Amino acid sequence: MIYLDNQATTPLAPEAKEAMLRWLSGPESMGFANPHSAHPAGRAAMAAVEVARDQVAALLPSGGRVIFTSGATEAINQAILSVRRGGLAVSAIEHAAVIEAALASGAPVQELAVDADGLVDPEVEFAEGTGLVAVMQVNNEIGTVQPVARLAERAHAIGALLLCDAVQGAGKLAPPEGADLIAVAAHKLYGPKGIGALWVRDGVKIAPYLHGGGQEGGLRSGTLSPALCAGFGAAAALAKARMELDFQHLQGLAAAARKALPGWALNGSEVSRWPGNLNLRLDGLDVPRMMSELRDVAFSAGSACGSGSGKPSRVLKAIGLADRAAKSSVRLGFGRYTSLQEVEDACARIAAAAAAQGV
Repeated sequence: MIYLDNQATTPLAPEAKEAMLRWLSGPESMGFANPHSAHPAGRAAMAAVEVARDQVAALLPSGGRVIFTSGATEAINQAILSVRRGGLAVSAIEHAAVIEAALASGAPVQELAVDADGLVDPEVEFAEGTGLVAVMQVNNEIGTVQPVARLAERAHAIGALLLCDAVQGAGKLAPPEGADLIAVAAHKLYGPKGIGALWVRDGVKIAPYLHGGGQEGGLRSGTLSPALCAGFGAAAALAKARMELDFQHLQGLAAAARKALPGWALNGSEVSRWPGNLNLRLDGLDVPRMMSELRDVAFSAGSACGSGSGKPSRVLKAIGLADRAAKSSVRLGFGRYTSLQEVEDACARIAAAAAAQGV
């Protein structure tokens, strides 16, 4: 299997797996201890949690705190549903977690349009009474990088906060400057599934989302998993150390893919983009047929969260594509462990499958 779906999830880094093993062991090492217990085994587990917290925080801006959650969806929901500051302004290409949480909040929601490049206008006017602006760092379907810093400046000028879904950018790009709340997920940066974090800027007040034992400073009740925290922390530390190397590797893979698929159009900006994501369009392509024929190449037709709906991508519709064009698009997601040979082989097979369709 050639895996080209790294926007959906990334493989667990060996370093992250190694960091988790102690905390998955049996009674002989006490690695299973509850990190919220006061005895020595519990304190050792909590020490591992705090090391991981510092490692994750190193990927994010200074002057804030990291609250561990079950993933980015929970982090986003906590940010939106616990910050009561008036209306919401949400970009048209946000992840479903942001859009659905915004709708569930009961607050007025302004949709911020994007242009044909998939970018929000940094000078867009926010509706009167806006209290929270939500704009992602890197789009999960088309890889565009949003002008978060400028949007944060403008949000602050009207007394609003800015929430940034940095799931696709954390550990890969510099942190989104100016954001007040940032959501991240371990499994998108070569860590384990089932854990994420909400970063909260110092001075920003949020309310508890889950109620119970008062863990995570009273803001997120529930017993933390030292194994998941340790894996997340190790993955974050590795991502920080390899950030430039990984970026250069992905640039090379993206260039090779574009060369191998010369007749395909790029969806989204050519410039303001993350190189690990290529969303390509070939008019008239039957994508479901191609995916059925190439069962040993893992790629997607859009967000994994929306796959199987049969509907054209909401993101591709937002950048102005007609239904037919949106349905003729595929997403190739490269990662740290993707080889050049894999990209060349996969693209050759994709090109052959498209040619067999006569497009």
